[in-house]
Amino acid sequence: MTVTTEDGPQEEYDAKRHAGLYGAQRLKAMSAVLLALLLSVLDYAIANVALPLIAQDLHASSSRAIWVVNAYQLANLSCLLPLASLGARVGFARLSQLGIFLFLIASVACALSQNLLELTLARALQGVGGACIMSVNIALVRFIYPHKELGRGIALNGLFVGLGVALGPSLGSLILSVASWPWIFWINLPLALAALALAHAALPQTPRSDIPTDMVGSLLTVASFALTGVGLDGLMHADFLSGAAVTVAGVLCWAMLLHYQRERLEPIVPVDLLARRPFLLACLVGFLGFVASNLYIVAMPFTLATAFHRGPGTIGLLIAPWAVGVATMSFVVSRLADRFPASVLSSIGLLITASGFCLLWFLPTDAGNWAIAWRTLFAGCGFGLFQPPNNRAIMVTAPPGREGGASGMLSVARLGGQTTGALLVAGLFTVFPHPAFICLGAAMMAALTGSALSLGRKYLAA
Repeated sequence: MTVTTEDGPQEEYDAKRHAGLYGAQRLKAMSAVLLALLLSVLDYAIANVALPLIAQDLHASSSRAIWVVNAYQLANLSCLLPLASLGARVGFARLSQLGIFLFLIASVACALSQNLLELTLARALQGVGGACIMSVNIALVRFIYPHKELGRGIALNGLFVGLGVALGPSLGSLILSVASWPWIFWINLPLALAALALAHAALPQTPRSDIPTDMVGSLLTVASFALTGVGLDGLMHADFLSGAAVTVAGVLCWAMLLHYQRERLEPIVPVDLLARRPFLLACLVGFLGFVASNLYIVAMPFTLATAFHRGPGTIGLLIAPWAVGVATMSFVVSRLADRFPASVLSSIGLLITASGFCLLWFLPTDAGNWAIAWRTLFAGCGFGLFQPPNNRAIMVTAPPGREGGASGMLSVARLGGQTTGALLVAGLFTVFPHPAFICLGAAMMAALTGSALSLGRKYLAA
């Protein structure tokens, strides 16, 4: 069934396929999805806090220790689309359970690591487990909630992402205040076991594609993302020769991949979905939104430390309102996302986010904590308003049978935007001696561009 909405894009759904669950079935299934999501988000946020202690304990430099984070993120981003494609063939519930299991095993390996190489490899495996979870996360929500209530499910998903981001640094600091860094990984075990049991019992069985798995396309996709990510990271850190060589290799892999995928019925890189303008625009808006958010999230601690002269404890408290705003507004927008188009809600959300960044940009360096905190909260509320309607727009513009590709692409837009934002921060810190406020300005411009693109999607999608 195809429905044309107020903002132009056509929503496609199958009344029987997307009938959703009700009552206790929906509650248990959504609890399983959210617990797995929280496991992935919490671990990523907690690990960042422990980097200085890990570097010290494993006798590694800060630049090498950062690969504890990079390995997870790069493995996660590289595997999202191949795993989303695999999920459509083996079942989204089964792939989510596999992801939780891999995450559990990798957490044990992280906790037992004796050197940085072991820890980095274990974190890469953890990233693959996280990709199994995140690649099918929204696809499962698509089958748990009926079409007319899909916005609520996606908003609830955004609420738990915000809670994970907000709780992660505090929980990490609490664990490290009473235990050594391996315990930030041991803490995953009870949560992973509970998530695995609940997923096995409650996740719905979804229709499967009978098209064979594309191994060549999967390997090319992983190589394309990994080589491009490593190459751009090298360029942003002024390692021009090797960075350029690896980036060129990544670009060649992309060229081969896109040429190869043109003839596939269900391509791993969903070029069939990206050919649909409403889907492409929603992905671009999502990408720009997350570029803006990570330009802020990665650079703001340095801004608070160098420009506003705040200590480590205060910095964490001043950044926390961002996650609080995201989580709060995700809850509020849950009842609006199914009633109002993304061209309205997401556009307003990114405009509010850009305004919050602008207000922070114009602050004097002797500003008080409250002045910083309420502006951060304001920007976070805008981001929470932007996410659920735009994520819904991505899912409902994909035809029945392509929920896996749409869910994977949604995660790629998010993680790709986050990675690009972090790379831009690294580049700006390499080029400029004091780039703190430049990063805020770049975040504001990315959010404004996303807002304008979102507002024009009714006309651009025609």
